[in-house]
Amino acid sequence: MSPTAESSPASTADVFTRIDRRAGGDLDKLLQYLRIPSVSTDPAYTDDLLRCCDFVVQAMSEAGLEARRIETDGYPLAYGEWCKAPGRPTLLFYGHYDVQPPEPLDAWRNPPFEPTIEGDLLVARGATDDKGQSFAHLMAVAAMLEERGTLPINVKFIVEGEEESAGEAIEDFVRKDAGRLLACDGIVISDGAMAGPGQPSLLYGARGIVCAEIIVTGPDHDLHSGFYGGAVANPINALTRILAGLYDPETGKITIPGFYDDVRPLDGHERAALAALDFDAEAFAGEVGVNELVGEDGYTTYERQWARPTLDINGIQGGYQGKGSKTVLPSVGSAKISMRLVPDQDPEAILEALRRRVERLSPAGVRVEIEEQAAAPAVLIDLDQPVMDAAAQALEEVWGKAPLRIRDGGSLPILSTFSEVLGAPLVLAGYGLPDDRPHSPNEKFNLSHFAKGIRTTARLMDLMVG
Repeated sequence: MSPTAESSPASTADVFTRIDRRAGGDLDKLLQYLRIPSVSTDPAYTDDLLRCCDFVVQAMSEAGLEARRIETDGYPLAYGEWCKAPGRPTLLFYGHYDVQPPEPLDAWRNPPFEPTIEGDLLVARGATDDKGQSFAHLMAVAAMLEERGTLPINVKFIVEGEEESAGEAIEDFVRKDAGRLLACDGIVISDGAMAGPGQPSLLYGARGIVCAEIIVTGPDHDLHSGFYGGAVANPINALTRILAGLYDPETGKITIPGFYDDVRPLDGHERAALAALDFDAEAFAGEVGVNELVGEDGYTTYERQWARPTLDINGIQGGYQGKGSKTVLPSVGSAKISMRLVPDQDPEAILEALRRRVERLSPAGVRVEIEEQAAAPAVLIDLDQPVMDAAAQALEEVWGKAPLRIRDGGSLPILSTFSEVLGAPLVLAGYGLPDDRPHSPNEKFNLSHFAKGIRTTARLMDLMVG
């Protein structure tokens, strides 16, 4: 069911007033949420993740939803619903309660799981990715139910605990559920950035991803480099040779045969739209502390970020990592890589092409294997839908400016599954900023954006029924 346009949408002023009254309590709850170190990539945090899921379920219940924990083969899902508006549309709100590892710890101004308020900034691991953004949805529902005792539409919430570790729990659940529990008319996700300060955005595309680890093994134990160097293959030497062979340093292109074969080119209209966006290269470089921007020849920075595929080395390990020197020839070297994919690229085909390329680049004297860690296709979204119109109006009313239609360079593995299984439109409207440092030390989220995110969700619910 889609929102109607037969009458002027009801005012949300009453709920906005309630939101303002609740602001201190809502922030306190978010701070409690952020203090839970829910790092899904490290099994040492298992108890914290379970505790975090229970926190979300309790928050849903306190908001007025019927809530429960759904067990999976991985970390549990937090589910809540309010479905007491028969004949009205249903929105499904998605978020994730897990966060990235906080390391390096010495780069944080304060402990990563002790949220710190610095003016309008809330600094903590998970502040923007994704606890702060997705919690805004729940607080909007809580405020509306507290003020009115009812909602204009039906709502469902599904919050997972494996997004940052590419777990399969939610993927398996959505496919097995086949739309019985999660049936909806739109899926709302805030897990990304606006185009810039004061400029709301609606995303119409997100890149896919393939994550893998290349593991190179040589001798069965570390060797003395003076006794064996020059006679036995060094796995790290071999690894760096393989990694160097994945790029063309002159053009910035990836040298995996077939990598670009299925890449959907940007049409002239889209390139013109991206070129029209304000972009300050010097300021952009300054935000991340580099003196020059680089990338694939023939494309602008926005095109490289949002609409072209990439391959990045995310980490290298092996041999001696301590202070001083230890002259060993290491037994093993490995590198974690991620490839961001664009529409029409098949993750499994890309992974297989990587295997063939690495095999061809592998020198004698070592054994090389590739472990797949995550894979998901890119997503393009049709913005010409009633729920998108309602979202765009809510954003414009709350933020004071019409949202830009942009792509996002990040990846949400569940997007394609939601689209395929539930058949409902995806509404991707992030409340973060490009410089929020997700996945990095001193991750932040603007408190004013948290407040406006709550208002935007409340307004969207009213607009869904006209």
